[in-house]
Amino acid sequence: MKKFNKVLALGMAGSMALSMAACGGSSSTSASTSTDGSSTSTAAPTAAPSKDVVTLKWVAVGSGMPSNYDAWLAQINPYLEDKIGVNIDMDVISWGDWDTRRNVIVNTSGEYDILFTNVNTYNNDVNTGAFLDITDMVKEAAPELYASVPEDYWKACEVGGRVYGVPTYKDSSQSEYVVWDKAKIEAAGYDYTKELGITDLDELTAPLKAIKDTDGEASFPLNKNGGGYQSYMYDQLGAGLYPLGVRYDDSEGKVVATVEQDDMKQILKTFHEWYNEGIINSDAATRPEDANYKACSIAQGWSGAAITSWGPQLGVECVAQKWGPTIVSNETVRGSMNCISANCAYPEKALQFLQLVNTDTYVRDLFYYGVQGDNWDYTDDSKTFVHKNNADWSMAGYTQGSFFAITPTDDFDFNQFDEVKELNEKAEPSVLLGFTLDTTSIADELANCIQIAERYKGELLTGTADPEVMVPQMMKELRAAGFDKIVAEAQSQVDAFMATNK
Repeated sequence: MKKFNKVLALGMAGSMALSMAACGGSSSTSASTSTDGSSTSTAAPTAAPSKDVVTLKWVAVGSGMPSNYDAWLAQINPYLEDKIGVNIDMDVISWGDWDTRRNVIVNTSGEYDILFTNVNTYNNDVNTGAFLDITDMVKEAAPELYASVPEDYWKACEVGGRVYGVPTYKDSSQSEYVVWDKAKIEAAGYDYTKELGITDLDELTAPLKAIKDTDGEASFPLNKNGGGYQSYMYDQLGAGLYPLGVRYDDSEGKVVATVEQDDMKQILKTFHEWYNEGIINSDAATRPEDANYKACSIAQGWSGAAITSWGPQLGVECVAQKWGPTIVSNETVRGSMNCISANCAYPEKALQFLQLVNTDTYVRDLFYYGVQGDNWDYTDDSKTFVHKNNADWSMAGYTQGSFFAITPTDDFDFNQFDEVKELNEKAEPSVLLGFTLDTTSIADELANCIQIAERYKGELLTGTADPEVMVPQMMKELRAAGFDKIVAEAQSQVDAFMATNK
């Protein structure tokens, strides 16, 4: 789940004894930092010398660097150093800057050891050689990590039969919820308690309009990404091209233009109606980040998150309605991954570190909650519960590691992650779970089509433009750029996959 955004001041990294930077310019060299701060290249040993502490740089997305980052480093690094001889150096990039900065880092082989990644870019980045193949190494260097993630989820991360990223085992199936400010929706007189949830977003138009008319502002504000949930019922084949996909429950596996399908067309039409009604903000297509407050939104998560996360983030009491089925697919598993740079000098150390992030409760709590004694404390010596002292920690918990290693908080009488596990276990698998499109023969067409689709994305997915006009216009450009060739190649591969997986 995305956290709501509040950019905090950048903290300076604390001092680290006997440290070496772990990311080099190539797989055979590493950059070590001298006392004056300059970098020199040295031959990378196969293992870190025991007298040295390896410093790993992790680049992630969130609400910016925490203001108490120094204090956090002073807590976590001695623990990591004692456990595995590692210090961590975080670079948390704000949501609005993420796409641009992430692309620069990857495309210029920037210095990082671990990079947060998701379905939008994973397959393409693997094909460009950005990430390390960890298929065999993860089982040897981090066996507890490997055992903690279901086998199918590792399968969902395969590209060409090889694994290049560690999936974050959390709400790794996808359940979409309509999240309401409880006071606002009750005042609008809408019954949000219906057992079957929402099947048609049109039924939300009346209450959203009522809230908008009362408040005098958009009741369903969006940013330029438009949410991305319009096509969530389509498996996007790992291509990173949102107008391309196979519906998750299509037993025939037909590759289609998603934006031309009746179900997605109806959603796009509804969003355009909301935009015209003022339910969606007029600057949605250009707004870089989420609004701090939303009377209504759609979010991936679980019903309990309305109490534990969404409500506290908004500063109001929230309620949630489920929308659509719960699905597990390559896309949902790849919603949060962490990949090791192909240039990382100490990949085994990076995997050992990710093992702690995913399986060591104290490490997980420090990443998820922040500075112990400032942001949070254990309630007693048994460490059964965490008490949150404030909500100031700005790292995004969903980007880090397993939800099931987190100590629950004391402000609720239930463990919210029990529901997450249940949703994962009951999720309907995509017909293409484990399939990743080999884009070798269509790389140019795909790159051109992604560029075109992204150009239309802001207006189309926020409802700003009329889909009856924009979809044909976009598809005309896409087909001129080779979209039909992509479909034909994808269909051939899908047919072969389904024939061998019946």
